[in-house]
Amino acid sequence: MNKFYISTAISYVNGLPHIGHALEFIQADAMARFHRLKGEKVHFLTGTDEHGSKIFEKAEEEGTSTQVFVDRNAAIFRSLGPILNLSNDDFIRTTEERHKEGAKKIWLKMEERGDIYKGSYSGLYCVGCESFISEKDLDEEGLCPNHKKAPSYLEEENYFFRLSKYSDQIKQLIENDEVKVMPESRKKEMLNIIGTDGLHDVSFSRPKNVLPWGVNVPGDENQVMYVWCDALSNYITGLDYANEGQLYQDFWPADVHLIGKDILRFHAGIWIGMLLSAGEALPKSVCVHGFVTSEGQKMSKSLGNVVDPLEVAEKYGSEALRYYLLREIPTGDDGDFSKQRFISLYNSELANSLGNLVNRVLMMLERYVQGIVPERTEGNETAEVVEVLYARYEASVLGFDLKSACECIVELTNFANKYIDDKKPWVMAKEDEYGLQGVLYDLVEMLRFIAVLLLPILPLAAEKIISQLGLKVGDLAFDSKWGQMKKGQTVKSGEVLFPRIEEEL
Repeated sequence: MNKFYISTAISYVNGLPHIGHALEFIQADAMARFHRLKGEKVHFLTGTDEHGSKIFEKAEEEGTSTQVFVDRNAAIFRSLGPILNLSNDDFIRTTEERHKEGAKKIWLKMEERGDIYKGSYSGLYCVGCESFISEKDLDEEGLCPNHKKAPSYLEEENYFFRLSKYSDQIKQLIENDEVKVMPESRKKEMLNIIGTDGLHDVSFSRPKNVLPWGVNVPGDENQVMYVWCDALSNYITGLDYANEGQLYQDFWPADVHLIGKDILRFHAGIWIGMLLSAGEALPKSVCVHGFVTSEGQKMSKSLGNVVDPLEVAEKYGSEALRYYLLREIPTGDDGDFSKQRFISLYNSELANSLGNLVNRVLMMLERYVQGIVPERTEGNETAEVVEVLYARYEASVLGFDLKSACECIVELTNFANKYIDDKKPWVMAKEDEYGLQGVLYDLVEMLRFIAVLLLPILPLAAEKIISQLGLKVGDLAFDSKWGQMKKGQTVKSGEVLFPRIEEEL
């Protein structure tokens, strides 16, 4: 059995979840569900990043202990799982002992390789990025372009990671797609970051008298690991790396690290270097999504346009939110959350097109053939259309283009609706009873195909369609073979799948 291991970036718990977090979780969930549908052994990991300066300072501002602060916010992020109907197999927290022990283990392996050394650092540090930055990274006003704040000047004695040693190797791995960075634009971006100067050694710890909140450096209780060194290792520590347990043996290396575009250089640079140094297998791909704006503007508390995924899911349901983020937001690029577009897309494509199709087909089977699946016809063009769309759907998911995969479902739904309009079963019922049997079979078989394609995207709706078809989810697989609905099988119409959103904008 093939394995598939996918991880999201762990969420930094200095604040609350926003729509960008939901986008990443749902994208990863759709990919995990797709690979399960293909019969693969899947492990899907997400979690929370709970160390670093921002968290320590935020807790101090609130007058609470750092542990209480991260416990509270981690619980909110964990609650997104059932709300968004995520199928993650594990949730890792960087304050857990299994993580700390694993992070120390990878540090010691790098140290044994001679790639950790102590030195003095002087330069600029952005607390928002949890990163040391150079002057060329600042905007014209001398501010961090991501956080619009001036960085601090630090002089510290730190441990460093000899990343420069692996720079040429990392560049070659990315160029040759041995570590595949998707989409192609992000691959080019990472190669530009490496550039002609290569990757430089990075500070890998902070003095404990400056930052007492973190994973202790092995053998030096006066230093804690730099937050990125700590956070990146979660992808392997979450597999019981400390004990090299069964999960580690079964699933490492990762097939997909799914991340946001702002942390590309950490994942395709520092993390790859850490694994090379520690002698561990490398992830097969780094898939990078963009940012989500709100009504055409960058989300900010001052503008009052931050979209809370918890509120959207509570008001409209998780399926509506999942569909919008997968269907409307370009998978590897920036996109916009618009309430008007959200409602319009839901009503037109889900309520009117897909929901109406399911209702029409099942009611016609009940009316004309007492809900009993008729005998299928051989060699029709409908099967060929479905097979082409199936192949395109699979290529889209594997190529990290979930938007295109959703478009395959829309195209098949539209084809089925047009098929009804062209064939006019209500006329055939009076004039061509034999021909009607074949048309009804084609339609119910197309519903089965649509349900299978829908399972990774809208699992709840797909399960309802599958149930109405008299099938069970566990009996289905990603298989483009036509004719799997059996003659004599009973189908039944049911509840409205997608009630229209009647809301004035």
